[in-house]
Amino acid sequence: MAILEILEVPDPRLKTISVPVEADEFNDDLKQLADDMLETMYDAPGIGLAAIQVGVPKRLLVIDLQPEDPDAEPVECEHDGHKHTHPATKFEPRVFVNPVIVDPAEEFATLNEGCLSVPEIYADVDRPATCTVKYQDLDGNHHEEALEGMMATCLQHEMDHLEGILFIDHLSNLKRKMALKKLKKIRAAA
Repeated sequence: MAILEILEVPDPRLKTISVPVEADEFNDDLKQLADDMLETMYDAPGIGLAAIQVGVPKRLLVIDLQPEDPDAEPVECEHDGHKHTHPATKFEPRVFVNPVIVDPAEEFATLNEGCLSVPEIYADVDRPATCTVKYQDLDGNHHEEALEGMMATCLQHEMDHLEGILFIDHLSNLKRKMALKKLKKIRAAA
C-alpha cells in the first residue's frame, strides 16, 4: 500500500467528471488503488476519499466513518506538546465502485462538512437526509443499500467529487469566497 498525494483547491483536476470503471477494470490494479486510497485517507486523516482526489478520474470512492469502539482502550497521543486521550475507533472500510444515488429523501439534513481537498475549512451543507445507493464492489458484484445519517451525507459528499463538485460549491458565493480567502491565509501562515 502507498500514501498518495491528495489534490487540493485550486487544482483544476478536481473539476474533472470521473468516468465509470469498466468491466475489464475489476482487477488487482483496482483493488490496489482502493487499498492505497484507504491508507491515504487514514493518514490524512479523513473519513472519505474519491479517486479523483488522488488524480484518478474513475468512479470509485472509499469511506470509513471509524465509529468509537466501546470495547477498546482509549488511545493516548501527543500533539503540540499536549497529551490527549481519544476514544478508540473501529475500522470499517467501505468501497463503492460506480455508485449511483436513487431515491434521495425530500427532507434535508444539515451537517458541518470538511474536505481533504479543502483542508481546514468547514461549513454547513444541506443534503438529503437519506438516500439509496446502487454500486459495485471490487469484484464487480452489484449492491443496493439504504443509507442515513453521517453515511448518507459522506456518500453524497464523495459522489459530488465524481461530478467535479466540491462541498464549497454548495455555499453561497460570499461564503465560498470567504472560505477560499481563509484557506489562502492558512497556507500563507504555514
